[in-house]
Amino acid sequence: MALSGKVEAEIEIQAPAAKFYNIFRKQLHHIPNISTERVHGAKVHEGDWENVGSVKHWDYTIEGKKTNAKEKIEAIDDDNKSITYSFFDGEISESYKSLRATLQVIDKENGAIVKWTYEYEKLKENIAAASPDSYLDLATMITKDIDAHLLKA
Repeated sequence: MALSGKVEAEIEIQAPAAKFYNIFRKQLHHIPNISTERVHGAKVHEGDWENVGSVKHWDYTIEGKKTNAKEKIEAIDDDNKSITYSFFDGEISESYKSLRATLQVIDKENGAIVKWTYEYEKLKENIAAASPDSYLDLATMITKDIDAHLLKA
């Protein structure tokens, strides 16, 4: 894998785009209760849950290992149901110069398409932190957990 690049996934969901987007836009603090096997805790470190510049601390499992990181909201585009986050601290800062994720939720006639894009720049080829593909897999699994939760609600 290159030192820098981009990985992407598109996941079809059955929940309406607006309901799914609202979880990330206004109800981020519910994710540890929705995706309990993957996300173990979240708290505001700086700012709040929903505005640009806010920083949250997350505890999660990736590649079978419990770890944590901070996440900062970089940009929000409500018209296009898109949010960009940057991740840092802990293993991420030891392994990546930058790790940024963009979520976009696209309306479909029945349900929606959730698009995740991870852009990264590693500090060196062999890193201790999880790979960009593993972060993409984690986002995909959390997306499916949220979809299942919204369909039950």
